Amino acid sequence: MTVTPDILCIGSVLWDVIGRSPSVMRHGSDVSGRITRIPGGVAMNIAMTLARFGMTPALLTTIGRDAEGDALIAACIARGMITDTVYRSDDLPTDVYMAVEGANGLIAAIADAHSLEAAGSKILAPLTDGRLATAQAPFAGRVALDGNLTLALLTQIATSPVLAQADLRVAPASPGKAERLAPFVQAARGTLYVNLEEAGLLCQCRFDTSRDAAAGLLARGAARVLVTDGGADATEGRPDGMLTQTPPQVLVTRVTGAGDTFMAAHIAADAQGATPEDALRRALQAAATYVSGETVQ
Repeated sequence: MTVTPDILCIGSVLWDVIGRSPSVMRHGSDVSGRITRIPGGVAMNIAMTLARFGMTPALLTTIGRDAEGDALIAACIARGMITDTVYRSDDLPTDVYMAVEGANGLIAAIADAHSLEAAGSKILAPLTDGRLATAQAPFAGRVALDGNLTLALLTQIATSPVLAQADLRVAPASPGKAERLAPFVQAARGTLYVNLEEAGLLCQCRFDTSRDAAAGLLARGAARVLVTDGGADATEGRPDGMLTQTPPQVLVTRVTGAGDTFMAAHIAADAQGATPEDALRRALQAAATYVSGETVQ
């Protein structure tokens, strides 16, 4: 590895197959639209946005040694990512995510991240074999982590000395995997990026506002949280105070990847030394720009 990464992105890197229609869709809808295949996965989406903000991310994930995997590696390199740290499996296929979106938002999605789960701790090898760090010289930089990893591996990461000095930023990947973030709440480790539903699942209750959700997570032991609620207020919560802002109102044309864009923009703003107020504002603006269909700069 000849380039030093600004941040590690650990988690799902796969192909996104997204069907989008301008029509309002219900159960059983059969409508016209567009189907695209683009590089995706939470870690990949975060890495792509970080690269657009001038950062150099290294990927810790698994990608198969199949045609889809070779094409995905090429796409990662073309987007400015370090791929020497990727675990290439001979017997596991490249993962894929499939979603259907209508004018009324996400209709349904299936994430096939079985290869990432099967690879387990093998994806963390660069943190101990000298490529990024060793057990004697732990990694102390920024890390973006997603909840597509198994609960066992996430628990290991939350308590491992290998990443004890790292600036951990963690996202659940989806509401269905929100509870996998519990080890980070219990260990008071990292910054959690969740939406209102995910915060409720982590706290096993229902919240009406992002501010209430942030307070609930902090009360359970979280070190720092950022809670979003679509077009409603978003809140950053720390033990020393709360910060709430309203996102720009835009016409929504896509939703898949919006949370990842928010997280990446916030990390980039933090890395550039922005104040908490400015970092949250930039992240909300980036997410609004993304869902409106424009390109995030």
